[in-house]
Amino acid sequence: DEADAIRRIAESLGAPEDVVVITRNATAACYNLIRQYRGLETGDRVLLADIDYPDFKTHMRWLGDGRGANVIEIEIPGRASQAQLLDLYMQAFDANPGIKLMLITHVSNQHGLVVPVTEIAAEARRRGIDIICDAAQSWGLLDFSIADLGVDWAAFNLHKWIGAPVGTGALYMRRGTLAKVSPYPGESDADEPTIATRVHSGTINFASRLAIEPALDFHEALGPANKEARLRYLRSLWTDAAQNMDHIEVLGGIDEASWTGIGSFRLPGKSTIADAKQLQLRLEDEFGIFTVVRKGLASGACVRITPQVFNSADEIGQLVDALRKLAG
Repeated sequence: DEADAIRRIAESLGAPEDVVVITRNATAACYNLIRQYRGLETGDRVLLADIDYPDFKTHMRWLGDGRGANVIEIEIPGRASQAQLLDLYMQAFDANPGIKLMLITHVSNQHGLVVPVTEIAAEARRRGIDIICDAAQSWGLLDFSIADLGVDWAAFNLHKWIGAPVGTGALYMRRGTLAKVSPYPGESDADEPTIATRVHSGTINFASRLAIEPALDFHEALGPANKEARLRYLRSLWTDAAQNMDHIEVLGGIDEASWTGIGSFRLPGKSTIADAKQLQLRLEDEFGIFTVVRKGLASGACVRITPQVFNSADEIGQLVDALRKLAG
Protein backbone atom coordinates (compact mmCIF):
# COMPACT_ATOMS: atom_id res chain seq x y z
CA ASP A 1 0.00 0.00 0.00
CA GLU A 2 1.00 3.66 0.04
CA ALA A 3 2.56 3.44 3.50
CA ASP A 4 4.84 0.65 2.28
CA ALA A 5 5.81 2.70 -0.77
CA ILE A 6 6.69 5.69 1.42
CA ARG A 7 8.73 3.45 3.69
CA ARG A 8 10.69 2.09 0.72
CA ILE A 9 11.26 5.55 -0.74
CA ALA A 10 12.53 6.80 2.60
CA GLU A 11 14.82 3.80 3.05
CA SER A 12 16.25 4.22 -0.44
CA LEU A 13 16.84 7.94 0.14
CA GLY A 14 18.31 7.32 3.58
CA ALA A 15 15.62 9.38 5.31
CA PRO A 16 13.06 8.84 8.10
CA GLU A 17 9.57 7.94 6.90
CA ASP A 18 7.94 11.01 8.43
CA VAL A 19 9.85 13.45 6.20
CA VAL A 20 8.79 11.90 2.88
CA VAL A 21 5.49 12.07 1.00
CA ILE A 22 4.53 10.79 -2.46
CA THR A 23 3.66 13.41 -5.07
CA ARG A 24 2.68 13.31 -8.74
CA ASN A 25 6.20 14.36 -9.73
CA ALA A 26 9.08 16.65 -8.79
CA THR A 27 7.31 19.58 -10.45
CA ALA A 28 4.31 19.35 -8.12
CA ALA A 29 6.63 19.05 -5.11
CA CYS A 30 8.68 22.10 -6.08
CA TYR A 31 5.57 24.14 -6.82
CA ASN A 32 4.28 23.39 -3.31
CA LEU A 33 7.55 24.43 -1.70
CA ILE A 34 7.92 27.68 -3.64
CA ARG A 35 4.31 28.84 -3.43
CA GLN A 36 3.81 27.85 0.20
CA TYR A 37 7.12 29.12 1.56
CA ARG A 38 6.42 31.27 4.60
CA GLY A 39 8.16 34.34 5.90
CA LEU A 40 9.07 36.25 2.75
CA GLU A 41 8.77 39.98 3.17
CA THR A 42 8.94 42.67 0.52
CA GLY A 43 12.53 43.08 -0.58
CA ASP A 44 13.74 39.71 0.72
CA ARG A 45 16.18 38.10 -1.70
CA VAL A 46 15.73 34.76 -3.45
CA LEU A 47 18.30 33.06 -5.66
CA LEU A 48 18.10 30.87 -8.75
CA ALA A 49 20.33 29.95 -11.71
CA ASP A 50 19.87 29.62 -15.45
CA ILE A 51 20.41 25.84 -15.28
CA ASP A 52 17.33 25.44 -13.07
CA TYR A 53 14.26 23.84 -14.62
CA PRO A 54 12.37 26.48 -16.65
CA ASP A 55 9.04 26.09 -14.84
CA PHE A 56 10.76 26.31 -11.45
CA LYS A 57 12.48 29.50 -12.53
CA THR A 58 9.07 30.90 -13.49
CA HIS A 59 7.76 30.08 -10.02
CA MET A 60 10.77 31.64 -8.31
CA ARG A 61 10.30 34.78 -10.38
CA TRP A 62 6.67 34.81 -9.27
CA LEU A 63 7.97 35.36 -5.74
CA GLY A 64 9.15 38.70 -7.09
CA ASP A 65 6.01 39.61 -9.00
CA GLY A 66 3.54 38.18 -6.51
CA ARG A 67 5.23 38.58 -3.16
CA GLY A 68 7.65 41.44 -3.63
CA ALA A 69 10.87 39.44 -3.35
CA ASN A 70 14.12 40.60 -4.93
CA VAL A 71 14.93 37.83 -7.43
CA ILE A 72 18.60 37.20 -8.17
CA GLU A 73 19.65 35.01 -11.08
CA ILE A 74 23.13 33.69 -11.76
CA GLU A 75 24.45 32.34 -15.05
CA ILE A 76 26.43 29.12 -15.25
CA PRO A 77 28.91 28.54 -18.11
CA GLY A 78 27.96 25.94 -20.72
CA ARG A 79 30.79 23.83 -19.33
CA ALA A 80 31.95 24.05 -15.74
CA SER A 81 33.95 22.27 -13.05
CA GLN A 82 33.02 21.69 -9.43
CA ALA A 83 35.42 24.42 -8.33
CA GLN A 84 33.93 26.94 -10.78
CA LEU A 85 30.38 26.14 -9.73
CA LEU A 86 31.17 26.47 -6.05
CA ASP A 87 32.93 29.79 -6.70
CA LEU A 88 29.96 31.17 -8.66
CA TYR A 89 27.56 30.45 -5.82
CA MET A 90 29.94 31.87 -3.22
CA GLN A 91 30.22 35.05 -5.30
CA ALA A 92 26.43 35.28 -5.45
CA PHE A 93 26.16 34.86 -1.67
CA ASP A 94 28.80 37.53 -1.04
CA ALA A 95 27.32 39.99 -3.52
CA ASN A 96 23.78 39.56 -2.17
CA PRO A 97 23.83 39.37 1.63
CA GLY A 98 20.60 38.42 3.30
CA ILE A 99 19.31 35.91 0.74
CA LYS A 100 16.29 34.23 2.32
CA LEU A 101 15.57 31.34 -0.05
CA MET A 102 17.44 29.61 -2.85
CA LEU A 103 16.59 27.05 -5.49
CA ILE A 104 19.45 24.76 -6.39
CA THR A 105 19.55 22.02 -9.01
CA HIS A 106 21.43 18.82 -8.23
CA VAL A 107 21.67 17.68 -11.86
CA SER A 108 20.75 20.03 -14.68
CA ASN A 109 17.98 18.79 -16.94
CA GLN A 110 19.62 20.58 -19.88
CA HIS A 111 23.06 18.96 -19.96
CA GLY A 112 23.50 16.74 -16.90
CA LEU A 113 25.86 19.11 -15.09
CA VAL A 114 26.31 18.10 -11.43
CA VAL A 115 26.15 21.00 -8.99
CA PRO A 116 28.19 20.55 -5.76
CA VAL A 117 25.06 20.85 -3.64
CA THR A 118 26.65 19.54 -0.44
CA GLU A 119 29.31 22.25 -0.28
CA ILE A 120 26.99 25.04 -1.45
CA ALA A 121 24.22 24.00 0.96
CA ALA A 122 26.62 23.94 3.91
CA GLU A 123 27.60 27.55 3.22
CA ALA A 124 23.99 28.56 2.56
CA ARG A 125 22.84 27.15 5.88
CA ARG A 126 25.71 28.92 7.64
CA ARG A 127 24.32 32.16 6.21
CA GLY A 128 20.74 31.36 7.17
CA ILE A 129 19.53 30.64 3.62
CA ASP A 130 16.71 28.10 3.19
CA ILE A 131 17.35 25.61 0.38
CA ILE A 132 14.99 23.94 -2.09
CA CYS A 133 16.83 21.27 -4.08
CA ASP A 134 15.57 20.05 -7.45
CA ALA A 135 16.66 16.42 -7.52
CA ALA A 136 14.27 15.46 -10.32
CA GLN A 137 17.08 14.14 -12.53
CA SER A 138 19.60 12.98 -9.95
CA TRP A 139 17.95 10.17 -8.01
CA GLY A 140 18.81 6.94 -9.80
CA LEU A 141 21.30 8.73 -12.03
CA LEU A 142 23.75 9.36 -9.18
CA ASP A 143 24.41 7.23 -6.11
CA PHE A 144 23.70 9.36 -3.03
CA SER A 145 21.57 9.67 0.08
CA ILE A 146 19.53 12.74 0.93
CA ALA A 147 21.61 13.35 4.05
CA ASP A 148 24.66 13.78 1.79
CA LEU A 149 23.12 16.93 0.29
CA GLY A 150 22.32 18.78 3.51
CA VAL A 151 19.34 20.65 2.02
CA ASP A 152 16.11 21.68 3.70
CA TRP A 153 13.75 20.38 1.04
CA ALA A 154 14.10 18.25 -2.08
CA ALA A 155 11.84 17.19 -4.93
CA PHE A 156 12.26 13.88 -6.75
CA ASN A 157 10.89 12.08 -9.78
CA LEU A 158 10.34 8.34 -9.56
CA HIS A 159 9.39 7.97 -13.22
CA LYS A 160 12.81 8.92 -14.57
CA TRP A 161 15.91 7.05 -13.36
CA ILE A 162 14.10 4.99 -10.73
CA GLY A 163 11.79 3.57 -13.40
CA ALA A 164 8.41 3.81 -11.67
CA PRO A 165 5.33 4.78 -13.74
CA VAL A 166 4.64 8.33 -14.87
CA GLY A 167 2.75 10.19 -12.16
CA THR A 168 5.01 9.25 -9.25
CA GLY A 169 7.39 11.55 -7.42
CA ALA A 170 8.37 12.43 -3.88
CA LEU A 171 8.90 15.41 -1.58
CA TYR A 172 11.46 15.47 1.25
CA MET A 173 11.28 17.99 4.10
CA ARG A 174 14.14 17.91 6.61
CA ARG A 175 13.02 17.58 10.20
CA GLY A 176 12.50 20.99 11.77
CA THR A 177 11.54 22.73 8.52
CA LEU A 178 7.83 21.88 8.31
CA ALA A 179 6.68 25.16 9.87
CA LYS A 180 8.48 27.17 7.16
CA VAL A 181 6.09 25.83 4.51
CA SER A 182 2.38 26.44 4.95
CA PRO A 183 -0.16 23.65 4.46
CA TYR A 184 -1.62 23.30 0.98
CA PRO A 185 -4.61 25.67 0.68
CA GLY A 186 -7.61 23.89 2.09
CA GLU A 187 -5.53 21.45 4.15
CA SER A 188 -5.33 21.82 7.92
CA ASP A 189 -2.63 20.63 10.28
CA ALA A 190 -3.92 22.16 13.51
CA ASP A 191 -4.31 18.79 15.21
CA GLU A 192 -1.59 16.78 13.49
CA PRO A 193 1.10 18.71 11.61
CA THR A 194 2.61 16.33 9.04
CA ILE A 195 4.31 16.53 5.68
CA ALA A 196 1.16 15.11 4.07
CA THR A 197 -0.64 18.41 4.69
CA ARG A 198 1.89 20.26 2.50
CA VAL A 199 0.59 18.56 -0.65
CA HIS A 200 -2.82 17.76 -2.06
CA SER A 201 -3.00 14.39 -3.71
CA GLY A 202 -6.50 14.60 -5.15
CA THR A 203 -7.60 11.51 -7.04
CA ILE A 204 -4.50 9.41 -7.60
CA ASN A 205 -3.57 6.48 -9.79
CA PHE A 206 -3.23 3.76 -7.16
CA ALA A 207 -1.76 1.32 -9.67
CA SER A 208 1.18 3.62 -10.32
CA ARG A 209 1.90 3.86 -6.60
CA LEU A 210 1.71 0.08 -6.21
CA ALA A 211 4.47 -0.12 -8.82
CA ILE A 212 6.90 2.03 -6.80
CA GLU A 213 8.20 -0.82 -4.67
CA PRO A 214 8.97 -3.16 -7.60
CA ALA A 215 10.72 -0.27 -9.36
CA LEU A 216 12.90 0.31 -6.30
CA ASP A 217 13.53 -3.44 -6.06
CA PHE A 218 14.91 -3.41 -9.60
CA HIS A 219 16.88 -0.19 -9.03
CA GLU A 220 18.51 -1.65 -5.92
CA ALA A 221 19.12 -5.02 -7.60
CA LEU A 222 21.10 -3.26 -10.32
CA GLY A 223 22.88 -1.25 -7.64
CA PRO A 224 22.89 2.58 -7.61
CA ALA A 225 26.68 2.73 -7.92
CA ASN A 226 26.60 0.27 -10.82
CA LYS A 227 23.93 2.31 -12.62
CA GLU A 228 25.89 5.50 -12.18
CA ALA A 229 29.09 3.89 -13.47
CA ARG A 230 27.32 2.37 -16.47
CA LEU A 231 25.64 5.63 -17.46
CA ARG A 232 28.84 7.63 -17.04
CA TYR A 233 30.64 5.12 -19.27
CA LEU A 234 28.00 5.35 -22.02
CA ARG A 235 28.05 9.14 -21.90
CA SER A 236 31.85 9.25 -22.08
CA LEU A 237 31.82 7.19 -25.27
CA TRP A 238 30.24 10.03 -27.18
CA THR A 239 31.45 13.11 -25.25
CA ASP A 240 35.11 12.04 -25.42
CA ALA A 241 34.81 11.77 -29.19
CA ALA A 242 32.64 14.87 -29.69
CA GLN A 243 35.01 17.11 -27.77
CA ASN A 244 37.52 16.59 -30.59
CA MET A 245 35.06 17.60 -33.31
CA ASP A 246 35.35 21.26 -34.28
CA HIS A 247 31.77 21.36 -35.56
CA ILE A 248 30.28 20.15 -32.24
CA GLU A 249 29.90 22.22 -29.07
CA VAL A 250 29.64 19.86 -26.09
CA LEU A 251 27.87 21.13 -22.96
CA GLY A 252 28.09 19.85 -19.39
CA GLY A 253 30.96 19.10 -17.07
CA ILE A 254 34.65 19.81 -17.40
CA ASP A 255 35.87 17.45 -14.69
CA GLU A 256 34.34 14.01 -14.26
CA ALA A 257 32.78 14.98 -10.92
CA SER A 258 30.68 17.51 -12.82
CA TRP A 259 29.42 14.94 -15.33
CA THR A 260 26.60 12.40 -15.13
CA GLY A 261 25.25 9.95 -17.69
CA ILE A 262 23.50 12.87 -19.40
CA GLY A 263 25.17 15.29 -21.79
CA SER A 264 24.15 17.70 -24.49
CA PHE A 265 25.52 19.48 -27.53
CA ARG A 266 24.72 21.93 -30.28
CA LEU A 267 26.35 23.20 -33.43
CA PRO A 268 28.54 26.29 -32.89
CA GLY A 269 26.57 29.47 -33.47
CA LYS A 270 23.27 27.53 -33.55
CA SER A 271 21.73 28.20 -30.15
CA THR A 272 18.11 29.16 -30.82
CA ILE A 273 15.24 26.82 -30.01
CA ALA A 274 14.53 26.57 -33.74
CA ASP A 275 18.16 25.52 -34.33
CA ALA A 276 17.92 22.85 -31.65
CA LYS A 277 14.63 21.51 -33.02
CA GLN A 278 16.10 21.32 -36.50
CA LEU A 279 19.11 19.41 -35.17
CA GLN A 280 16.92 17.04 -33.17
CA LEU A 281 14.79 16.27 -36.22
CA ARG A 282 17.86 15.70 -38.37
CA LEU A 283 19.25 13.16 -35.89
CA GLU A 284 15.91 11.37 -35.83
CA ASP A 285 15.08 11.47 -39.55
CA GLU A 286 18.54 10.85 -41.04
CA PHE A 287 20.09 8.60 -38.40
CA GLY A 288 17.21 7.12 -36.39
CA ILE A 289 18.54 8.58 -33.14
CA PHE A 290 16.03 9.93 -30.63
CA THR A 291 17.08 12.99 -28.61
CA VAL A 292 15.29 15.87 -26.91
CA VAL A 293 15.55 19.64 -27.19
CA ARG A 294 16.37 21.49 -23.96
CA LYS A 295 15.96 25.20 -23.33
CA GLY A 296 16.47 27.66 -20.51
CA LEU A 297 20.24 28.06 -20.52
CA ALA A 298 21.45 31.64 -20.74
CA SER A 299 23.72 30.54 -23.59
CA GLY A 300 20.85 29.08 -25.61
CA ALA A 301 19.09 25.85 -26.51
CA CYS A 302 20.72 22.45 -27.03
CA VAL A 303 20.02 18.80 -27.80
CA ARG A 304 20.25 16.38 -24.89
CA ILE A 305 21.64 12.85 -25.20
CA THR A 306 20.19 10.54 -22.56
CA PRO A 307 21.43 6.93 -22.67
CA GLN A 308 19.77 4.28 -20.52
CA VAL A 309 21.49 1.35 -18.84
CA PHE A 310 20.25 -1.01 -21.55
CA ASN A 311 21.86 0.96 -24.38
CA SER A 312 24.92 -0.70 -25.87
CA ALA A 313 28.32 0.71 -26.71
CA ASP A 314 27.56 -0.06 -30.37
CA GLU A 315 24.46 2.15 -30.22
CA ILE A 316 26.50 4.99 -28.78
CA GLY A 317 28.95 4.37 -31.63
CA GLN A 318 26.11 5.02 -34.07
CA LEU A 319 25.59 8.38 -32.39
CA VAL A 320 29.29 9.22 -32.74
CA ASP A 321 29.13 8.37 -36.45
CA ALA A 322 26.10 10.63 -36.82
CA LEU A 323 27.87 13.49 -35.05
CA ARG A 324 30.79 13.19 -37.47
CA LYS A 325 28.42 13.34 -40.44
CA LEU A 326 26.82 16.53 -39.14
CA ALA A 327 29.93 18.31 -40.40
CA GLY A 328 28.82 17.69 -43.96
